[in-house]
Amino acid sequence: MTPGVAALAALLAVGAPPSSYRVAATTATREALLAGDAKAWAPAARVRWGPAQYATEFAAVWDADALYLRFAATDPMPWHTMTHRDDHLWEEEVVEIFLDPARSGRDYFELEISPANVVCDVRMERPSPDKKYDLTWNFEGLETRVVPSIPGRAKGWTALARLPWSGFRSLPSTTGVTLPPRAADRWRFNLFRVDRPGGKAKPEENAVEIAWSPTGQPSFHVPAAFRDFVFGDTKAAPPPRR
Repeated sequence: MTPGVAALAALLAVGAPPSSYRVAATTATREALLAGDAKAWAPAARVRWGPAQYATEFAAVWDADALYLRFAATDPMPWHTMTHRDDHLWEEEVVEIFLDPARSGRDYFELEISPANVVCDVRMERPSPDKKYDLTWNFEGLETRVVPSIPGRAKGWTALARLPWSGFRSLPSTTGVTLPPRAADRWRFNLFRVDRPGGKAKPEENAVEIAWSPTGQPSFHVPAAFRDFVFGDTKAAPPPRR
C-alpha cells in the first residue's frame, strides 16, 4: 500500500508509462484465462516495469461477464507468512492493482495477490494523505489463481484473477457507471509490485516497492498518477446495461 522511503528513489527513476492501457476484448473461456493459457492471453497488451531481477508484466482482457487480469512476477525467492484474506499483504510480497471505474479518486477498488494466492481486496474510501480504507468489504465473485514459474525459465510466479462486473456494483462510486462497460469506456488505474528480498527475517531490508505509474510521493494512493484503462472495441462487445 505504501512504498518505503528507500524504494522511492527507484520508483521515481522509472520512466513515465503510456497515458493509457487498452484492455483487449476476448472470446477465450474462463477456464483457459484462469489457467494462464498462452493462446488465450495472446491478444492482450503487455506492460512491464521494475528492475530486471524483480520485473513485473501485466495484461488484462474483458468479455461480457468479467474483467480478467494477469501479473507475471520475476522473483528469485517468493515467500509469504500470511494466509488469511485481507491480511496486511502489502507488508510481505504482492502484486497490486487499483481500479477506479468512476474516475473519481475515491471509493476505488484495490486488489492484492500474494505468491500463495492469498488476496486482500479493499474499498479505498479516501486516498493519500488522509487515507481511509475498508477491509471488511469483499469483491463479490472474485476468483484468483497463482501459477509457479515453469522449470527452466526465470524464477517467479503468475497471478491471475477474474472480476465479474457485478462485483463492482457494491462500490458507491459506480452508481452511474455502465457495467459491463461499453467499448471505448475509460476507467482509471495503476499497478504495483512489492518484493522483499530480505525474506521473513528482514522484510524491510532492501524492499522493492514500485508503481508502474510513479506517484512522486511516499504512497501508492495518489489518484493523480492513475492512467486511463480503456476497453477495446470488438464485434463481440457486450451491450451496455446499468
